[in-house]
Amino acid sequence: MKSRRYTVVLTDRTSGVVRQFTLSAKPVIAVACAALTLPVLVGIGAAWKGRNDVAAVFAGYKALEAENSSYRQATDSLAGQISSLQAAVLDLGAQSALDPMLAQAMDRLPALVKARAMGGGSTDATPKSQEAYVQALTALTGPDDTFGLLRTLLEGLESRLVTVKGFVEKRNALAAATPSIWPANGWLTSTMGMREDPVTGADDFHAGLDIAAERGQPVYATAEGTVVGAEYHTDYGNLIVLNHGFGIETRYGHLSAFSVSKGQTVKRGDIIGRVGATGKATGPHLHYEVLAAGRLLNPLKLLTQQKPRDR
Repeated sequence: MKSRRYTVVLTDRTSGVVRQFTLSAKPVIAVACAALTLPVLVGIGAAWKGRNDVAAVFAGYKALEAENSSYRQATDSLAGQISSLQAAVLDLGAQSALDPMLAQAMDRLPALVKARAMGGGSTDATPKSQEAYVQALTALTGPDDTFGLLRTLLEGLESRLVTVKGFVEKRNALAAATPSIWPANGWLTSTMGMREDPVTGADDFHAGLDIAAERGQPVYATAEGTVVGAEYHTDYGNLIVLNHGFGIETRYGHLSAFSVSKGQTVKRGDIIGRVGATGKATGPHLHYEVLAAGRLLNPLKLLTQQKPRDR
C-alpha cells in the first residue's frame, strides 16, 4: 500500500510566487518520532551516567574511609611511641643527674676501673646515618612511605635510648661505688706516702689516711658496697673491708666496735663502726685505705665531698 503524500504550498503575498513541497507521511512521522524520542534517550543516558558516577564516588568514599581508618591507627601507634619516648627521655634525664663533686671523684678513678665499669662500649652508634635518612626522605611517594620512615626513625631512637640508658645505669652504678666522702669527722694527721712510723720511729710507707677523732665516733661507708671482712687484724686492729665492685675496695682500721657484719650490704654514709685504737695504734683514730684494681689509691684524690654529719 502506497504511503500517503502531502503537498505543502507556500505563497509569497508580495511577489505572488508560489512554492509547493510534496512530502511522504512516513519520513515525516519518523522525523517527528526521532525528535520526541531523542530527549528521552539523552535523559536516560544522563541518568545512567549519573548513577555510575554516584557509585564511583561512593566506592571512592569507602576506600578513603578505610584508608583514613588505617592512617588513624598508624597515627595512634606513632603517638603512643612518641609518648613512650618522651617518658623514657624524662626518666633518663632524672637518672643522668649526677652530683658534680661525685663526677669529679669518678673521673679520678684509674682507667682500668672505669673501663671495667662501663664495659668499653660506645654510646655513639646510630641505626642509620643522617645522610641515609635524607635520601629516604627524598624517596617518599605517599603517606605509607612517610609512616614507615617515621616508624623506622622512632625505632632507631628507642634503640638509641636503650643504649644510652644502659650507659647511664652503668655510670650510676660506678658513681654509687666510688668512695667520695670522708669516712669520719676528725683531723687528718697522716697522709698516704713515706713517713716515720709512730711506734718504731723507722721509715715506713703509710698506705692510707689517718683521721684522729674521739673514741666511739662513727665511721661511715664512703660508698655503696658489701662487707667482705669485719674481724681483728694484728696491725689494723678491728678492721672492716668493703667491696664496692668494679675492682674497688676500702678498708677501715683500728675500730673500737663493729656496726656491720660480713655479707651485709651498705650504702654511702651508713655507719659501719666506731673510732678506736685497736691493733698497732698510739691513740684513737681511723686508718682508711682505698684500693682500685688491686692497687693502692690515694684516698685524697676521691674525697671531694663534705664530711657526713654525725648520726
